[in-house]
Amino acid sequence: MDLHVHELTKHLLIIVAVATAVFFTNLGQAKLWDRDEPRNAGCAKEMLQKGDWVVPVFNDELRAQKPVLLYWLMMSAYSIFGVNEFAARFWSAILAVGTVVGTYMIARRLFDSQTALLGSVVLATTVMFGVAGRAATPDSVLIFCGTMALMVYTLSAFRKAPENSLPKTASWFPDRLGPTIAMYSFLGLGTLAKGPIGFLLPMAIIGMFMLIMRSSVSTSPSRNGWIRGCQTLWQVLNPIHFAKTVWAMKPLIAMAVVLAIATPWYVLVGHQTEGDFLNRFFLTENLARATTAMENHSGGLWYYPATLLFGFFPWSVFALPVGLFVWRKLKRTNDADRFAAVCFLCCWTGVQVGLFSLASTKLPSYVTPCYPALAILVANALVSYTRNYEIVSQSWYRFASIVLALNGVAAVAGMIFVAQRYLDGDVWIGLIGLAPLLGGSAAYWLMRKDAKPQAVAAIALSAALFSVGVFGFGTVAIDRHRDMASVLEPMQASTSEVATFGVLESSWVFYSDRRLFELAPDTHPKLPKSLKRKKHWKPKPWVSPETFAANEGGLILTTDEKVETLLRRLPDYEIIERSPYFLQDQDLVLVGPAIKRESRQAARQPRPSSTASR
Repeated sequence: MDLHVHELTKHLLIIVAVATAVFFTNLGQAKLWDRDEPRNAGCAKEMLQKGDWVVPVFNDELRAQKPVLLYWLMMSAYSIFGVNEFAARFWSAILAVGTVVGTYMIARRLFDSQTALLGSVVLATTVMFGVAGRAATPDSVLIFCGTMALMVYTLSAFRKAPENSLPKTASWFPDRLGPTIAMYSFLGLGTLAKGPIGFLLPMAIIGMFMLIMRSSVSTSPSRNGWIRGCQTLWQVLNPIHFAKTVWAMKPLIAMAVVLAIATPWYVLVGHQTEGDFLNRFFLTENLARATTAMENHSGGLWYYPATLLFGFFPWSVFALPVGLFVWRKLKRTNDADRFAAVCFLCCWTGVQVGLFSLASTKLPSYVTPCYPALAILVANALVSYTRNYEIVSQSWYRFASIVLALNGVAAVAGMIFVAQRYLDGDVWIGLIGLAPLLGGSAAYWLMRKDAKPQAVAAIALSAALFSVGVFGFGTVAIDRHRDMASVLEPMQASTSEVATFGVLESSWVFYSDRRLFELAPDTHPKLPKSLKRKKHWKPKPWVSPETFAANEGGLILTTDEKVETLLRRLPDYEIIERSPYFLQDQDLVLVGPAIKRESRQAARQPRPSSTASR
């Protein structure tokens, strides 16, 4: 027991150290990145300023894109650390570390401690999970809630390795009330983090796994052919078997727990916004995104496989050997060698990717919740490789190390090009790409020497260095070239309303600490003639520049492309300031009423603000 506790403690210290380095290094040094980060962080800031913990608002309008849990977490961090980037991202990073620990516990139950240790490091050092863990978005919260629910399920439904091919209960579901309530409580929090998907997806994963394991598929020998495939499909999905499996998941307890956690806020926000939030959130942000490609975010069935190759980098270089490894293990349905564990992880990945592939709106972040399962599968294949478990040819792993080194070369060249093109020659960023280059090269050399554990360790070290380099230092270096102070300071100091024309970024709202009106490009008789609105959460009126100038005479932010048109329509306006528009071949231009220069300087006295504009 002492050795067991010592190993567990040592492993947890290692993975927490790696995850902390990846997620917390210079976490608050870069400004919020458009567009989701400022929207979420700004929503929490406005709710805190109003003292309203129910209705999400951003830019003084109802924000119905996401439920409230992320904003509550941010508001608590703001209360401790102040309103800044670190506080906005704090809970994402903390929960990402928690997800890494949860992944360790799942892998340890399904396989062994070495697979669990490597799987946790794999997860922490993938690109898209690093983005989720360092961004002020609900992705990290959703992934944490889903992973914790599946961790509770795994610890309750599986026997400890190496006997995990057998269930703890005949139903393949927790037989005690405590774990069942704990699992569904995490799903209730997931529903507050991102809506119904926070409950439905983990339930679909568990349900699919139970359908397979409770059928004869998991015990019958594998045979090829269409007839066998149809028989298997019928065994898994026939209505009677399906109904029995659903009932075994204790749906009444699930509904009671999830509704008790999530319903009170949904009822309150629906009441206080006269149903507007519920209509927009459920009908537009959920149903419409599933049935139509919103905001040009579309793609075919190839979209998510291609996305995973990038998002799971650098470990995606092992896609071919790991895919072969998993396929050959799944074919051994009559082999007690952890078929259930591999099947569970494949259901976790397959349900996530499959369901979102059917949805019309597609984004890379939608499948990030399956990354813990992919990380464990990669770790299991690599640990088996180091133990000479010859289920896949060793040449595949050598080939993967070469691919990693070549990607390192591409990363060095690409980062140098970007630095020369957009970052005023800050070419030192290219050094970050040396991590996968050196890691892949060292791994190949060690594999040739038959030093397999050392080869895997070299890749893990290079992945950690690459992640810390990209997120901890590369983003900060890029951020230094996003200087907006010259246009933000006059906007902060203005005593009149401020608007934008032809362009609007969420970060301008957050850093100016102002609500911004968005002006219509054309004059139309039906456009409102006033800036007033009936309800405080309703969208601000979309007025013409002429109406805005007549009502407020305030500042307007636009671009080089639009400024001449704007000044022709507003002859009493003049250019006040210019600032480079980051990653765009044009400037941001701030215009305002033409007044004497000395009067303008006097009007620019900065007002107190809770947010630094930098």
